[in-house]
Amino acid sequence: MTHSIDLNADLGESFGAWTMGNDDAMLDIVTSANIACGFHAGDPSVMDRTVRTCLDKGVGIGAHPGFDDLTGFGRRRIHGVEPHKLKAMLIYQIGALSGIAAANGTRVRHVKVHGALGNMASEDLAIARVYADAVGAVDSELIVVAMAATALEKAVLDADLTIAREIYADRTYNDDGTLTLRSRPDALIHDADYAADRVLRMLDDGAVTSVNDVRVPVSPQTICLHGDNPAAVSMAETIRARLEAAGVKVESMKPETNGGH
Repeated sequence: MTHSIDLNADLGESFGAWTMGNDDAMLDIVTSANIACGFHAGDPSVMDRTVRTCLDKGVGIGAHPGFDDLTGFGRRRIHGVEPHKLKAMLIYQIGALSGIAAANGTRVRHVKVHGALGNMASEDLAIARVYADAVGAVDSELIVVAMAATALEKAVLDADLTIAREIYADRTYNDDGTLTLRSRPDALIHDADYAADRVLRMLDDGAVTSVNDVRVPVSPQTICLHGDNPAAVSMAETIRARLEAAGVKVESMKPETNGGH
């Protein structure tokens, strides 16, 4: 089993008068935050508040760009976006959070693509390459969080960017290592103990197991939890406690570069 692991969560997803998740509680548990950049969720005030809270609690700051889809929370697949427009949308979002971070005397450390765009980039190498190109254009030193064993991982490595391979605590997997569709009844995991069992097994086995019991080898540096999951806080607490009880240190991600190519 790995000796250390990062625990990340998708946060900063409130918008205006609408509150999503319990960010303050999550930021007491996780070691990295993927902060919504205003397209699928979040707004300038929420972004600023989340960055400041991350600084107060020593949590790594990451940008979480996605499709321009507030109504669908970025979870609707939008096809046919021209590559140069997709690249510009990603640069815009990463740049927005980078500006807010700079105004607070810090910087964005990592980037993780959100929702439907993330799933599409994990399946489609052309989309993944546009994403990797956009990240590199903003800051080639950014750590790119990428779902392990997918097209996105390949694109990040091919672009010579720094990668942190990711596994999911609260989602199930297809046989190719991508995530199952949210429309499936077994797509989301809500039981904290079951989620912790799965995480420990993934780390022990060096693999994720699909819904059809297919093993996909992975070497993860970070574990994701979704902040909008109603069970997010209890799940994060349980997973962190179980990891530490198993002798795994929970700390900021230790990325790999092309040495893992």
